[in-house]
Order: sequence, then C-alpha cells, then structure tokens
Amino acid sequence: MWFSLAPQKDSRVFTLFNIWKMVSGSIVFLLSRCCPPDVVVFPHCVEEVSALTKVCHQHRLPIIPFGTGTGLEGGVSAVEGGVCFSLRNMDQILDLHQEDFDVTVEPGVTRKALNAYLRDTGLWFPVDPGADASLCGMAATSASGTNAVRYGTMRENVVNLEVVLSDGTIIHTAGKGRRPRKTSAGYNLTNLFVGSEGTLGIITKTTLRLYGIPEAMVSAVCSFPSVQDAVDSTVQILQAGVPIARIEFLDDVMIDACNRFSCLSYPVTPTLFLEFHGSEQSLKEQVNTTEDITQSNRGSDFQWAQDAETRNRLWKARHDAWYAALALRPGCKAYATDVCVPLSQLPQIIVETKEDLIENRLTGPIAGHVGDGNFHCLMVVDPTDPEELHQVHLFTERLARVLRRAHYGPFSTKVYSSCTSIFRDSNCLTKQASFYV
Repeated sequence: MWFSLAPQKDSRVFTLFNIWKMVSGSIVFLLSRCCPPDVVVFPHCVEEVSALTKVCHQHRLPIIPFGTGTGLEGGVSAVEGGVCFSLRNMDQILDLHQEDFDVTVEPGVTRKALNAYLRDTGLWFPVDPGADASLCGMAATSASGTNAVRYGTMRENVVNLEVVLSDGTIIHTAGKGRRPRKTSAGYNLTNLFVGSEGTLGIITKTTLRLYGIPEAMVSAVCSFPSVQDAVDSTVQILQAGVPIARIEFLDDVMIDACNRFSCLSYPVTPTLFLEFHGSEQSLKEQVNTTEDITQSNRGSDFQWAQDAETRNRLWKARHDAWYAALALRPGCKAYATDVCVPLSQLPQIIVETKEDLIENRLTGPIAGHVGDGNFHCLMVVDPTDPEELHQVHLFTERLARVLRRAHYGPFSTKVYSSCTSIFRDSNCLTKQASFYV
C-alpha cells in the first residue's frame, strides 16, 4: 500500500531494516521495551503529509509524528508499530514579520536554527528546553524551559498552527495566514493542539511570537546550605516582582554531577543558577533586590558570569544535566520525571522528594525550572537490577500521590484512586500512545 505513493527506492520511504537506528536510537530510557515503527516516511511538504495520512486513515494504521527525537518521555515510541512521519525534510523558515514580532516555520526548523536566522534582526525566540528541538515538536509537547519564568512556555508563544488531521484534512487553527495576538471570538483551537503530543494531528507549520534581544544580560550562581533556603529564595524573588529571566535549582547531587561532567568548581550544596535581562539600569535594580533576598536566606555571594562565553558555558552545564547524571553511574540508564506544582507548595514538595530519595538510597539528582514550579528527578538506575527498578517505580508512585495532593487536596486523591480502580476492573484504562487514525 505504501509503495503506491512512493517506490521502495524513494528517499521518502524507509522500512524497519533501514531506519531502526535513525529514529529508535533515542537518548530516552523507558522502564519498558522501546518500540520501533514498521515504516518511516519523509514527506517534503504538507500535501505529502496529507496524502500519506489519508492512506493511514483508509487502512487504520497508527501514525507517529517525529521531529528531532530529543524528548525524554518516549512519546515517539511506536507501541503498536505503524508509520512514523519524520518531518526533518520540511525545514523552511517561511514568513518573518519583524515589525509584528512573529515568524512561521516548518517542523524541521529547530530552536537554534531559528535564532541563528534571526541573529541580525535584533529578535530572538526565547523558549529554551535545553535540547535543539524541533519548534513544531516543542509546540506539540507544550515545551517549557529555562526562560519560561520570564517569557512563558510554548502555550503562550504559539500564534497559529497548520495541522493535518487523522483523515488528511489540513486546518489552520487561527485561520489561514492569520497572525492574531489574541483570540476573542470562536474556539481557541491553537491551544487545543499545543500540548496534544501528536495525538490530535500532525503539526506542519507554526507561527511563533518573537522578542527583542535584551540590551544587557548577566548570569549568576548562588549556593545555599539547604534545599529549603534555595527554594524559599526562589518563591520570594518572584513574590517581590523581580522580572528574572531564568532561575534554575540544582540540588547537591546535581551540582556535583555538573561540576564533574562540565569541569566546573561550584560548592557542592543546593544551588541556584540565575539570569537577568533588561537595560543596564534595570539589571542593577533586579540584582540588588535578588541579592538581598538570597542573603536573607543564607545564600552565598553571587559568582558572576557576565560575558557571553562564560554565560554560555554555565547554561550548557545546566542543559547537560541529563548526561551529567548518567555519568554518576557508568553503564546505568536514566529515567526522567517531570513535576509541576503550585509555587507556594514548591519548597515543601522538593524537600519531601529529597528526603524520600535519601531514605530509599536512590540516585536521583534534582534540577528544575523552579521559577514556574517545575522540577525533575533524573533517576539513574541499573536496568538489569529488578529490585532497583521496583524501587524506582514505587518512588514515582509516591511522587504522583504527593502531586495530586498538592494540586487538588486529599479528597481528589481518594476520588482518583476510586476511579482508576473502577476503570482497571472494567479493563477500560487507555494508554497514551501514538496518534491513531
């Protein structure tokens, strides 16, 4: 059926034998088997995506959209086989409107490629999940990152989407060619698809908000004697209205791993990486307020990273946290958790999580975008040790219970447990998988 659209020698169609390493050699480690697709196709335009999708729809084949494969959650795993749509050949930056601060890109365009293209315009796209991810993939996963505390996540920065639905229909969520700054009429379809993770359709274009490059940037590192002090400082900085651009937390295990992996020499204690954007005068005000708050929480004097090279080295170390964690136990694998809680409950949740890790002797360095209530435990585990795998599973279940309580209170946890028990007994639980047609 596939070769009615493209012959086997066509560079747009590959079978499993050719593409196993191409799309399955991901850096993600799942506590279950990694599943490759049966076929990978490489469309060059939205019309080809639509035509291929119609074939899948006709034969009821699962579709797995694939951007750059940088995600750590296993979202591109083909749990029931099917057809992977690799969109890397659709790599055009289509429309740049400098005066309107927006740009339209195809799914093969990555974050770094866009900012390189914008370098001489005085504009940039600030959402930075760390990896050089596909921008359409970032929209599909509603990516966040180190700059989210100042500039928002992808949800706040996507203006319009071109999407191919399961039957091959092509839609534009805000209207074809439209670039509205707000939605005041009709359904907000854009935000329906942002974060849908490939389950509602294939994103083939996205229109993004852009920002002016700040006049000045400066980064700093501040160490604390305890997790509580570091996270309390984060909450107080935001409550004080400091428009901080980045504020990242690393616990003692994580900063030690980063020191070793990235050849740094920061104290091995809970640490904040901070960055300030603005005019020279506004930076002074931001820094003074932030220093007062951190020192009131027993923070150290700031260690500065002022020039671009030093700042890039600092943030590269933060972005390499995954690899730094893996290097703590050579031969082991990493299992990522992703936690987001109301800011007021962040200190307590991180402290409880840290105590749980220590009590159960698990290797789980913590790092996170604490400015928006988000943190990660990067669980480093021996996949050949059943007991350790079991302990990690138990840890993630405890963490999930804590999060439900933090978001919705103890009553909701009871309701959730009752509902899942009913669905499990009825064999009705659905599993998050590929985009089914």
